[in-house]
Amino acid sequence: MDQDIVILRDLAKRYLEAATKPIQEERRNLWRKHNSFKRPKPLIYVRAFAWAEMPARQYQCQDPFFRHYEDFFRQGLFRDTFGDDYILEPWVTVNAALVTPPGGLWGLAVPWSERTEPTGSRVWDPPLKEPEDFAKMVEPHHVVNEEETARRAARLHDAIGDIITISIDRAPAYRSWGGDISTHLAYLRGLEQIMWDMMDRPDWLHEVLAFMRDGIIRAQEEAERAGDWRLCDHENQCLSYAEELADPAPASAPVRRGDLWYFSASQETTLVGPKLWNEFMFQYQAEIMRHFGLVSYGCCEDLTYKIPYIMALPNIRRIAVALTADVRKCAEQIGTDRIFSYRPSPADMVSYGWDPERVRRILRQSFSYCKDLHVDVTLKDVETVQGDPDRVRNWVAVTREVIDEFWPE
Repeated sequence: MDQDIVILRDLAKRYLEAATKPIQEERRNLWRKHNSFKRPKPLIYVRAFAWAEMPARQYQCQDPFFRHYEDFFRQGLFRDTFGDDYILEPWVTVNAALVTPPGGLWGLAVPWSERTEPTGSRVWDPPLKEPEDFAKMVEPHHVVNEEETARRAARLHDAIGDIITISIDRAPAYRSWGGDISTHLAYLRGLEQIMWDMMDRPDWLHEVLAFMRDGIIRAQEEAERAGDWRLCDHENQCLSYAEELADPAPASAPVRRGDLWYFSASQETTLVGPKLWNEFMFQYQAEIMRHFGLVSYGCCEDLTYKIPYIMALPNIRRIAVALTADVRKCAEQIGTDRIFSYRPSPADMVSYGWDPERVRRILRQSFSYCKDLHVDVTLKDVETVQGDPDRVRNWVAVTREVIDEFWPE
């Protein structure tokens, strides 16, 4: 047997053992209740943990195809040691081969500069330079390369399909970051130029936004008609459970968008005022989001003064309270009508030194504002833990201690 497959099979067995422990079902019950406003005690979700620095990230597979799944299993096994409320699902997903325009999702290539060091920054050159370049954008559609998709699935199934369930994700490319409008508009036009456009050529910008909104909705509708939305396609940038919706599941029958969680954000417009943000972004996103069952809104952007617009959309269930947000003002506005997704600064939590008292001080201050709300805590965007493999685990333990202070059993 190929050595890569031997390695993958061992990892798949170990992962499945972890994913079928009773604690995973206990966590599912907690998230269902929490996201349906029936669990007052906050849950903890570690979304990022500086995986690139971890000793456990020692790949052995040579084939890039198998290495991708090796990474999935190794990450899952490592994160299972944190003690947070993350759920390891007992399946592995193959992404369908989606056919998109050659230049990118909107038909225009976005050139990037070379990195000067492996983890360094890059800059891009927005291709939508002149208003007339809008005519070069391509209408999106949902198309699956069935032959390539079947090849991928068969290859993984032959390797580990007798050990763990293989699920195929056939949802459209135009979802999450590909379906929020904001991300790709910034790539196409440039952040600063978009803000100038709001003042200098608002009608043109509205035309572009409407084109992107309608294109995303079209691709998502095509996927629904094709039966390509499944229960593995829930996405809420957390754990996608709620009593109102069916649980995430592998290889399910086709579902409607209204049966699913959806995630959207607009980090790129964080410095745009609420009225202009609503006019030139959120109202277009809302038309996409309203087709889904429940929605999580916000990532790293400060939404403090935009919350009233967000809460006007009935199916918004979760609102991000990011590191730069005013926690007290967000708590006053969100109240008990939405999930308060608290996201403290990773720098303060784990990235520079390990100071449990600093963590306690920050969490206590934030929790004092939201102790009567439906809260969960997300650790995200952790780029470094200074090579300390125990730091995130220690952070979870300290965070639980503070949670217990404010929400005793």
